[in-house]
Amino acid sequence: MSSLGKIAVLGGGSWATALSKLLLTNCENITWYMRRDDRIEEFLRIGHNPVYLTDVNFDTTRINFSSDINAVCDSADVLLLAMPSPYFKWHTAKINIDLSSKIIVSAVKGIVPDENQLITDYMTDHFGIDPEKELVISGPCHAEEVALDRPSYLTIGCRNIDRAAEFGKYLASKGSHVITSTDIEGIEYAAVLKNIYAIAAGIIHGMKRGDNFLAMLVSNAIREMERFVNAAAPRQRQICDSVYLGDLLVTSYSRFSRNHNFGSMIGKGYSVTAARMEMEQTAEGYYAAKCITDINQRFGIDMPILNCVYDILYRNVKASRAVDRLAETFS
Repeated sequence: MSSLGKIAVLGGGSWATALSKLLLTNCENITWYMRRDDRIEEFLRIGHNPVYLTDVNFDTTRINFSSDINAVCDSADVLLLAMPSPYFKWHTAKINIDLSSKIIVSAVKGIVPDENQLITDYMTDHFGIDPEKELVISGPCHAEEVALDRPSYLTIGCRNIDRAAEFGKYLASKGSHVITSTDIEGIEYAAVLKNIYAIAAGIIHGMKRGDNFLAMLVSNAIREMERFVNAAAPRQRQICDSVYLGDLLVTSYSRFSRNHNFGSMIGKGYSVTAARMEMEQTAEGYYAAKCITDINQRFGIDMPILNCVYDILYRNVKASRAVDRLAETFS
């Protein structure tokens, strides 16, 4: 179907599961890396991911599972990275084969903690990947709706627009529509920022500040995103395009949004520690708030929403106090 070659998925969470479901609508088979052998065995026994998106069934005869990340990487031409960003460095540290000839597709909507690097930059620096052979996948979409083939819109970013379109054929389906872009850095940064803003939206929801206040938050968030992304990755872009504004909206409002749900618990009075323990999945915005705060020291962009979330998550500022202070900046 595609000239890009064999594809492997790295990661065992909901996003990896949803994307694998899409891939198998267009590919005869895929290779799939999961860290735990017991999860693989259970997947093969019951025909679906035993932990994530458990109502989505697979024809497992078309999946080559392995817990050996090097064997998986060696077997494929295209590597789709779909592990949570906090664990990305741990997973990729186990890779000891040459990846320089591979096409790398990042579905990691996060940033590498401690390194404060975009995933594509990290892969170039540590594995010698040609930036022209790096792609990113973004939304607006949620894994749950993608896997159920509900109408979803995926944006594929690559410096080589033809390669983005070619890879998009892997993911197109009756319900999944693909948009292409060359703004790879802008897409990555926007995907990081929207998780932070979704936490803020969740906090406001949990505090019952109301829809009017939430609308002001989101309208200010998209302008804050625009200021940062234009400073960090300067180029012409329309911030109201779906990959920026649309992804922010769906992450801020949806009941499927883990970042929104994490923030909602804090707004209801949970401590940050308790909310993190309660979450069954990773709220990447928690880590992103620190990473972007560190990165913004280079740019000095006015980011009151980021500062509000960071104060609550890392400086133990009471949520009501931080949100009241944030409200004074709205316009």
